Amino acid sequence: MVANYLIGLREGLEAALVVSILVAYLVKTERRDQLPALWAGVGIAVLVSLGFGALLTFGPQRLSFTAQEAIGGFLSVAAVGLITWMIFWMAKTARHMKSGLHSKLDDAIGGGQKAVLVVALLAVGREGLETALFLWAGAQATSANAPGATPNAAPLVGAALGLATAVVLGWLVYRGALKLNLRTFFAWTGLFLIVVAAGVLSYGVHDLQEATILPGLDNLAFDVSAGIPPTSWYGSVLKGVFNFSPETTWLQAVVWVAYIVPTLFFFIRTTWGHAPSRPAPAAPVVTASAA
Repeated sequence: MVANYLIGLREGLEAALVVSILVAYLVKTERRDQLPALWAGVGIAVLVSLGFGALLTFGPQRLSFTAQEAIGGFLSVAAVGLITWMIFWMAKTARHMKSGLHSKLDDAIGGGQKAVLVVALLAVGREGLETALFLWAGAQATSANAPGATPNAAPLVGAALGLATAVVLGWLVYRGALKLNLRTFFAWTGLFLIVVAAGVLSYGVHDLQEATILPGLDNLAFDVSAGIPPTSWYGSVLKGVFNFSPETTWLQAVVWVAYIVPTLFFFIRTTWGHAPSRPAPAAPVVTASAA
């Protein structure tokens, strides 16, 4: 639940900041007539994201066990690839988010309300689809339910709380009541999400093993289920936060290490590793107040 809360908070805050920046810019530049088109684009993006999430959740339920595991495995791997790209992209571009959105919106206004709608749809829709895919993969990885069963509600509740928190923070930023250092926020949440993504990737590998697409399902690297029962409170915490499995195959362990070591190395190097040769500019702080 904690991991899904963080995913919902981070991804939801990206979308909320995008909306608050776009709305504030239209208000400041006295282009309120474009607001209905912008909100229409946001609404369509939200509906598409919810539909995508519903398709991921309920679409495979009538398929065979092998097909469900194969789909779950491939989508988990895809989700990890997408979230990894997003983490590095945001670490590099957070400071330019506001100016970039303003530039895109200026170009769109010249094309009329349909162009503004498309800008909002693409900006928010990308965040929404990323959120739906990674939340689904995270919920599957932390769920103890049998294939085809209704997913555990705890990850979904955590994600909903994270999204709700993001909406509140986005509104506070818009009103000018809150200033966010985006570089610091996305750096630390990115660090934690890399650990979460490693667990999702390991879970995806296990799904592909159960679908007999990858070998080694019975070749365990370790089995600590006696010391860390999956049903215990601490087992649930480890599963819910880090997607830890007491029974881990060698292939899962190798893939987990092969992902997390270089990813953490390059992320830390990208985010904190370069000492500036001249005095660093002030840390990027985003506000979107229309006042």
